[in-house]
Amino acid sequence: MGKEIVFGMIERGGKAIAGHVDTRKKKDLQPAIREHIEAGAAIFSDELKSYDGLSADYQHAVINHAVEYVNGNIHTNGMEDFWSLLKRGLHGTYVSVEPFHLFRYVDEQVFRFNNRKVTDSERFSEVMSQIVGKHITYDALTGKTEAGKSPTAAREAEA
Repeated sequence: MGKEIVFGMIERGGKAIAGHVDTRKKKDLQPAIREHIEAGAAIFSDELKSYDGLSADYQHAVINHAVEYVNGNIHTNGMEDFWSLLKRGLHGTYVSVEPFHLFRYVDEQVFRFNNRKVTDSERFSEVMSQIVGKHITYDALTGKTEAGKSPTAAREAEA
């Protein structure tokens, strides 16, 4: 079974964003970077080839994890921290996550990470303010597209 790909970015000392992407290729990653990061900003990444070409619009510094994890201000430790928390939640708390629901788990972990310094009551108020007037049907919640079929089963039946 293949793995789903989650891509994320974090502002130093700030908030994280993350979401599902189809591939780790440049065509999928660089538009997300350009959408969320202002041109001219300093960005730090590992040496994935999909990031090649970002130096034209950004102050792009790369860390080679085969050699070192930190070189002065060049590191990806904040993002690695986020990935660690996400993986701990997916493997430890939730145990089994269907790809259809992955974005929900990722969104929850982004929310938790971005609100880790607020009080429980502030976090609760924030959640409540975002759910007013929204609903989700049972079929959408369970990923059912046809009676008794999950989206995965429906896709396999079409193939």
